[in-house]
Amino acid sequence: MAKQSRSYLDRREQLQVYFDRTAVRAWERLTTDAPVSGIRQTVREGRDSMRNLLMSWLPDDLTGKRLLDAGCGTGALSVEAAKRGAHVTGIDISPTLIQLADERTPRDMPGTITFTAGDMLAAEAESYDYVVAMDSIIHYQPDDMADAIAALQSRTRGGDSRVLFTFAPRTPALMLLKTVGKVFPRGDRSPAIEPIRESQLRAFFESRPDMKGTTVVNTQQVLTRFYKSQAMELVRQQA
Repeated sequence: MAKQSRSYLDRREQLQVYFDRTAVRAWERLTTDAPVSGIRQTVREGRDSMRNLLMSWLPDDLTGKRLLDAGCGTGALSVEAAKRGAHVTGIDISPTLIQLADERTPRDMPGTITFTAGDMLAAEAESYDYVVAMDSIIHYQPDDMADAIAALQSRTRGGDSRVLFTFAPRTPALMLLKTVGKVFPRGDRSPAIEPIRESQLRAFFESRPDMKGTTVVNTQQVLTRFYKSQAMELVRQQA
């Protein structure tokens, strides 16, 4: 794995503490159909809609394809991909969430899933047809986010390989929500997100040599009262 910045490493440590210790029970409930608070319910609805959107951008038949679910959490997207026949690697910084993901995974699916606890950017010998990072880079500073996208794209095989990820769009509504979020009950707070403009991301793709030939083929926002996220799909043309 390429050397990560201090800001990336510091935030990664904060996220591990949050998801593995501070709020693991809250996230366990959030990712089921158990009753939750009104705030968490709108977050649940937004996450469900975002996952459905990302899956709609993937082929219906993923038989034999390799997919990396970077920041897989409790594994819902990994399971949906495996149901379509994909061989999935799900990785998350939280060992506790990985354990939950493994416990919840059906054992009779066309595809397979291997869950691993660790850094989503960790180097592996494997390459992938599809890389998906749903709400897993939204907590990092813009430069670290851009580095992460480039690193994830480097894991693709080329050809028709795709990278699908989400980011927090920097809009007035989201910035207001981020500000007033400080008055929410502490149990309803998640780690701070780092909003970024779509134009910033596009400028990054155009300026960075290792992202040469990258094209945005899809982008769409999912907005609920307390969940505001934007999905983007990238493909890199081969020289």
